[in-house]
Amino acid sequence: MTGGGATMTATLPPLGMAARRRRISGVVFRDLAALRRSPVRMFEIIFWPMIELTVWGFVTVFLQSQRVPFVATFLLGAVLLWQVLQKASNEISIAFLEDIWSRNLLNVQVSPLSNVEYVIGLIVFSFSKVLFAVAFISVMALALYGFGITSMGAGLVPFMALLLVMGWSLGLVGICAVLRFGQNAQVIAWSLVFVVQPLSGIFYPVETLPAPLRVVAEFLPATHVFTGMRTVLDGGAVPWQSLAWATLLDAVYLVGALALFAWALRHARTRGRLSRFGE
Repeated sequence: MTGGGATMTATLPPLGMAARRRRISGVVFRDLAALRRSPVRMFEIIFWPMIELTVWGFVTVFLQSQRVPFVATFLLGAVLLWQVLQKASNEISIAFLEDIWSRNLLNVQVSPLSNVEYVIGLIVFSFSKVLFAVAFISVMALALYGFGITSMGAGLVPFMALLLVMGWSLGLVGICAVLRFGQNAQVIAWSLVFVVQPLSGIFYPVETLPAPLRVVAEFLPATHVFTGMRTVLDGGAVPWQSLAWATLLDAVYLVGALALFAWALRHARTRGRLSRFGE
């Protein structure tokens, strides 16, 4: 406190929870401010999910006209959950890439923000965008095709949670590729999730895959989520045992992705690459 026009300055302990929450909130509000100033970026959050829902919606209408049973619920449910996985992965990796494109990554790295706080901030902001996009296309699916996302019942929450964690893990791996190999690898950051799409049985049962690929699919959390979704929509019970296996896989992948991120960032620092990003 100072006298005459006195002002009081409160300094938070830098390693305390209050200071950590403030720094994480700073990442979130920074990205939110950038989003609010860009109508194109706001529109993009719903544009691609809307297009995908429309395309698959027309496919379901056609297949229903051919008397294919259950196709509407299976495909539309798959589209909605696929958006959770895709956007969870893409939003966190694109948020990192925007720091590169705006030449802000070095500023972030020399700030008091820790790596964990930075990642948590990216995850929190991506989570809000995922919720907004899924809510929007859920309303569309109900209005246009009569499909309610709540028809998945009690399994909806674990389904979405497992896909979110898997998506964040994939997003972190994509970021690691950019840190390790440079900006030329940025295509990996937003396209990695599409590599697991055909192996996860999103729009078809995994039994359709060749035997070697079915083995790989068993080690993808998304496989168990989409198989469980079809089971529930077909009137069966939520396969909790299968989801427990998916939860274990998610935990292993997330810990591995965080460790890989720490290594890739340390490697980029020692090689002096952070200062060259965005050039």
